[in-house]
Amino acid sequence: MRIVVLDGHTANPGDLSWAELEAMGELTVYDRTPADATIERAKEADIVLTNKVVIGPNEMKHLPQLRYSGVLATGYNVVDVKAAHELGIVVTNVPAYSTESVAQMVFAHLLTVTNRPEHYALANRNGRWAGNPDFCFWDTPLTELSGKVMGIVGLGNIGRRVSEIALAFGMKVQALTSKSSGLLPAGVSKASLEELLSTSDVITLHCPLTDSTLHLVNHETLAQMRPGAILINTGRGPLVDEFAVAEALKSGHLSAYCADVLCEEPPRADNPLFCLPNAFITPHIAWATTEARNRLLQTAIHNVRSFLEGHPQNVV
Repeated sequence: MRIVVLDGHTANPGDLSWAELEAMGELTVYDRTPADATIERAKEADIVLTNKVVIGPNEMKHLPQLRYSGVLATGYNVVDVKAAHELGIVVTNVPAYSTESVAQMVFAHLLTVTNRPEHYALANRNGRWAGNPDFCFWDTPLTELSGKVMGIVGLGNIGRRVSEIALAFGMKVQALTSKSSGLLPAGVSKASLEELLSTSDVITLHCPLTDSTLHLVNHETLAQMRPGAILINTGRGPLVDEFAVAEALKSGHLSAYCADVLCEEPPRADNPLFCLPNAFITPHIAWATTEARNRLLQTAIHNVRSFLEGHPQNVV
């Protein structure tokens, strides 16, 4: 049984182990695979694991031994599922492994805006507090979350966990969701998009990227937001029009944009958000805690084992 991991570096840069997978067959792990090397590297594989490397109809056509394609992520758009099904190739993903870590990043970003710990830590390294005449100093607004309104777009696993944390901070929580009001968590109210935009102090995006949510945040919807609102995106970069967000930040209508994802990854150096002091961008790391990556790897290994035993799990 030949097993190939096409881009293993992000999930496991060396601090975790592939040993359990290695025990199941002849394993080859590539840190990264360019598109034009995919077929050559996977041509003799029975099992291929991929994170971002595309396995489309053309690749499948040239991989006659391929029986199983496991996605090292929750989203599985990198594999053409329809083509795989037609060829009898099983496709699996890893659901809900990063819920806690992504929810944690939402509040890391939010607290960065409201309390600015990194700003003050840097200032103090440069002697600002030591040279201050008073016992304390602050030169940015400091904001309390209790009583503020959080609007959550999408109430899946991550959105629900974010709502729980927001409620623990004393925030009022409303959600744009397809779930009926009776199925919402205690303390969370259902809102239309217009209501959520106009009444939320903080808006955080946790919906899937579809044709209907592409550029959900744009010039028109930004104009409907409460002046001074904070926007957080740990979902998918293209949920927002980055140029529209940059303009809203420059005008002050949007007080801050916090994002762990961008429309293009890795981004262009001239991305308009990078030069704005009220844009806080992290490099797609919300999912990447050691604990989350370990869950990811363990579930991926379990998926392969289940397939080999004849009862595949997490099939898409």
